[in-house]
Amino acid sequence: MSVAAVILAAGGGSRFNGDDRTTPPGAKLLQIVKGRALVAWATAPALEAGLDDVVVVAGAIELRYVVPDTVVLLQNDDWIDGQATSLRVGLEWCARRGHDTAVIGLGDMPGLTSDAWRTVATAPRGPIVFATYDGRRGHPVRLDAEVWPRLPTKGDEGARSVARLYPELVQEVPCVGDPADIDTRDDLQRWS
Repeated sequence: MSVAAVILAAGGGSRFNGDDRTTPPGAKLLQIVKGRALVAWATAPALEAGLDDVVVVAGAIELRYVVPDTVVLLQNDDWIDGQATSLRVGLEWCARRGHDTAVIGLGDMPGLTSDAWRTVATAPRGPIVFATYDGRRGHPVRLDAEVWPRLPTKGDEGARSVARLYPELVQEVPCVGDPADIDTRDDLQRWS
């Protein structure tokens, strides 16, 4: 089984920017915390997990200078149409590379651990595997190739909609880490 980590980091971060029209879309991913950009914190555990490839899907802002050279950086020009478009970009790349499985994380989730990435990636059953934290579903989420055609192509929902329609396809695995995402400047302050 060939597994890629896919980190979705294309959004504009409108909740983070609020009414500030001077901050460009996507700028939250470039916020420096403890010497590195937020998206770099989110990418590091995926790299440490030792999966076959690590992919970051960018969109609203250039991430080339803040992600390691070992990461495959893809561009989603349709990022404004929602997270599902970024998921599609990442999964199409995975299909072309021959990956059977993609483990999905978000570029604004710096608290995920490499152990969580590995646990989800190697769970014995799929085709959809959610990490859980104290019984609540979170990221990363494993999507085996058989469910990729069922995923939405627009909007801000990915596997959740398929999981609701086909609960028999879903497995959960307990993980350790902090599944909180950074949506606001207050979130960033609390995390840092």
